[in-house]
Amino acid sequence: MNGNDILPALPEIVLLAGACALMITDLFVKDERRAVSFALAQSVLLACAAATTFVLWGTGGRLVYTFHGLFVADVLSHVLKLAAYVSVAAALVYSRRYLLDRGLLKGEFLTLLLFSLLGMMVMMSANSFLSLYLGLELLSLCLYAMVALNRDSAQSVEAAMKYFVLGALASGLLLYGMSMIYGATGTLTITEVAKQVALLSRDSTQHTFLVFGLVFLVAGLAFKLGVVPFHMWIPDVYQGAPTAVTLVIGTAPKLAAFAMAIRLLVNGLLDLAADWQQMLAILAVLSMAIGNLAAIAQTNLKRMLAYSTIAHMGFMLLGLLSGVVGGNWLNAADAYAASMFYVVTYVAMSLGAFGMLLLLSSKGFECEQLEDLKGLNRRSPWTAFIMLVLMFSLAGVPPTAGFYAKLSVLSAVVNAGQVWLAVVAVVFSLIGAFYYLRIVKLMYFDEPKDITPVAGDTEFRVLLSANGMALLVFGILPQPLMTLCFVAIKSL
Repeated sequence: MNGNDILPALPEIVLLAGACALMITDLFVKDERRAVSFALAQSVLLACAAATTFVLWGTGGRLVYTFHGLFVADVLSHVLKLAAYVSVAAALVYSRRYLLDRGLLKGEFLTLLLFSLLGMMVMMSANSFLSLYLGLELLSLCLYAMVALNRDSAQSVEAAMKYFVLGALASGLLLYGMSMIYGATGTLTITEVAKQVALLSRDSTQHTFLVFGLVFLVAGLAFKLGVVPFHMWIPDVYQGAPTAVTLVIGTAPKLAAFAMAIRLLVNGLLDLAADWQQMLAILAVLSMAIGNLAAIAQTNLKRMLAYSTIAHMGFMLLGLLSGVVGGNWLNAADAYAASMFYVVTYVAMSLGAFGMLLLLSSKGFECEQLEDLKGLNRRSPWTAFIMLVLMFSLAGVPPTAGFYAKLSVLSAVVNAGQVWLAVVAVVFSLIGAFYYLRIVKLMYFDEPKDITPVAGDTEFRVLLSANGMALLVFGILPQPLMTLCFVAIKSL
């Protein structure tokens, strides 16, 4: 193996070396604020971004396979990795004061966060069931440990146990599905699986066997996305984990789950699209229904955002199931690009929403209840405005990025001839708007429980403001990001 074979995996190598260096360095850091460790973690992310850009420039955006076909570098993987770096870097800034106040800002959190990012990156560049599963397990094991980071909290430990048990079950389903597909095709490489499936799907017996394995694959994938009926872990884990960890779980891993869906379903099993699209349609409708309806009944903000996540992931699935309908491929790139735009936008919205909870939390106080947002406009008008933008974007109100994301997905669904699905999605979006606008009402029209001005580090407030403004900018000028998503999907 020469240097050209290793070059596509340069970002992963840089991250692995950086995470190991951070783990060793933190042993000698005595400062409780972990300034050195924190700076090193951010530097590693910056180095990874530079390495990814270098690889993208060096390969000219071409498809490059390495490690005997286990690993692929393409525009899709590069774009998703860059989005993941931004998400994790923002999570570090948002989480710092919260973790410091609770004595949780330790090398363990920083190291686990970087190793979880490594798992995401492996998933994004996986071209084999083997590498995809290894990346998924690395990500999952890190997240289990992070949920239980606050060992003194019975709620956090309980959430970690639930997450671990259900995650193990989902991994088993996914692995079983992969083994059945392997048994039918005789290969673990996703591109080779696609060739074999194209041949085998013409035989009715083989087709039935493939669909049986596909059911388990979709079940495992649905768990990682957190869609109904594999959503049981999300509300409890979101509420039980420290808010800083909830922010991590609700953001960057969604990018990896989207990459996993694209690699498995679009790259590998596109000739079975008629079968998995029916499954995704059921999952999408159920997720939008239960997610939005259950969120209305929540008084805990983290649980409300958990059910909101379920609804949004259901909406994202609409783009995936609208790509190839009845053998027509003309809509495929637009539909998958719309789905990618949606998940990137959702990560930005989720970052801002959980970042706001972290900003409003303080030592000895958790901003978790709806009533904690009462009268926020009187305490800090700018903070309330940013929260308003975030809620409008999550609800899909123009001119925010959330509106354009929903519009692009609905357009793809209608172009695929599935008007009934678009109607269902619009109805549940209108229902979901209620609980987002309820927060706006609490901030602007209710009396505050506490008149203390909102405190926060300058870098935190600046980043949160930029987060909110980005959603407005991409709502008014969405084309650059949408074009980038389209180019990434076309690279497949």
